[in-house]
Amino acid sequence: MSAPEPVNPGSLGAPRGYSHGMLAPAGGRLLAVAGQIAWDERQEIVAGGFPEQFGQALANVLAVVREAGGGPEHVAQLTLFVTDKDDYLASLREVGEVYRRLMGRHYPAMALVEVAALLEPGARVEIQGLAVLPPGARG
Repeated sequence: MSAPEPVNPGSLGAPRGYSHGMLAPAGGRLLAVAGQIAWDERQEIVAGGFPEQFGQALANVLAVVREAGGGPEHVAQLTLFVTDKDDYLASLREVGEVYRRLMGRHYPAMALVEVAALLEPGARVEIQGLAVLPPGARG
């Protein structure tokens, strides 16, 4: 079984840093990943700014995917909830570097939503996702 494949209609223009859609192969198993924040193993928000929080939150999403038997290439969708869109935009270069370090050049369907606050004090970003895992993956 292959990983989900990007679907990018030419009529929508070329996406940058995401795909318009992801087509899941037949026989895959769907893994829903709850919103992950920048908690470390002690369940404390990591030090640093937006890029550091983004990196830890994405690493936490990938930890769930790996535990279920998948990898970054199996992620089909990510939703980023941020408390300050301008903070995200000001950190875009660093966020891109962190993203590529963790995900490579795999760009699933993505959305970014600015929210008034997140549940955990000090959290700037929360990431939830969907992954399509191979049939034999742990689960």
